[in-house]
Amino acid sequence: MADEATNRGAFLIQHHYCTRMDAPITARLCQALSTALSRDSAVGRRVLDWAGEPTADALPLRLVGGLHALHQAGADPALSRVFRGETQGESEVAQIIAQVIVTHDAALLPWLDGPPQTNEPGRSAALMTGILQVARTFGQPIELLEIGSSAGLNLLIDRYRFDLGGTIVGPAESPLTIRPEWRGDAPMQEPADVRFASVRGVDIQPVDVRDPAAAARLAAYVWVDAPERAARLQTAVAMFAADPPRLEQGDAAAWIEARLAEPQPRGVTRVQMHSVVWQYLGAERQGRIRAAMLAAAARADADRPLAWVRMEPNKQSAVQEVWVQAWPGAAKPVRIAQTHAHGAWVAPTDPADTPEGGDFVEGGAGYWANEDTRRLAGA
Repeated sequence: MADEATNRGAFLIQHHYCTRMDAPITARLCQALSTALSRDSAVGRRVLDWAGEPTADALPLRLVGGLHALHQAGADPALSRVFRGETQGESEVAQIIAQVIVTHDAALLPWLDGPPQTNEPGRSAALMTGILQVARTFGQPIELLEIGSSAGLNLLIDRYRFDLGGTIVGPAESPLTIRPEWRGDAPMQEPADVRFASVRGVDIQPVDVRDPAAAARLAAYVWVDAPERAARLQTAVAMFAADPPRLEQGDAAAWIEARLAEPQPRGVTRVQMHSVVWQYLGAERQGRIRAAMLAAAARADADRPLAWVRMEPNKQSAVQEVWVQAWPGAAKPVRIAQTHAHGAWVAPTDPADTPEGGDFVEGGAGYWANEDTRRLAGA
């Protein structure tokens, strides 16, 4: 169970991540919140007495989202000066934030009720690097299954156009081209052909971006330091509204168990995909998903391959990593890229340099810890 010191410390941890991700205004807010919170408001009391694990619960980003919404609504001029970067002094920012929390207590309190659901479409570029590898390996259409889809914006991955260091993927007529800073060699020298048989996703609480209030809430979770992200989100939301992808409400583990148990068409590669969701699932769901993949991997053959593409954080390096596993075969997980959390840059890595201990490395220990998961990893 967390205590006040731990809960305050979570804002300093988030300050570190924001600094590493070139988000100075959001970093400044998180640093201020670590000291500005008090028991003079319901928000302060709830945060300081938070019973869960504050970093895993994304507690700092819940409150930052609420503050950003106030700024976007023009609710507090002093707060807006902080968000515009006009007020930067550490003590002055902390004083402003402390007053804002008391003044806007009722408006901010509901933002603590659930984790942020940003579903950043820029992450699709990093995920596409993994899908490209799967497509090259098996050369057939992909049946894509995404867990933790949030608003479903990465389910539009088959409709976005990508420029991955000069490798062009996706329809030429797409209204959104995602072009991350590419730190390395292009995956291919010629346009890449990735075909999708179907794209489906699930989330425990999907965000319906066709609702203007829901779309505004997503926009509040986009850090003020990244106006290009806000523009990209707006385009992706419009694409979703024009032709919604298949996004279901449900439990990730139960859903993937059911999807993997469905008959797989011959000549189609089945791929499970997710990004920045694993830490929120908990040990029980993680174990069920691994077990479902293990069972499906045992059935995989050359006509019905299986793959797992995932972008998840390495807590040691404070960057995201893209991992791929594919069956049939030994299916040893390989790390193929590191990436910014919002897809601003992608740095391909040599699969031969995959670190020992499996993927999802956190605090020096991999998540692949039991016999079934070692078998799944081909160990």
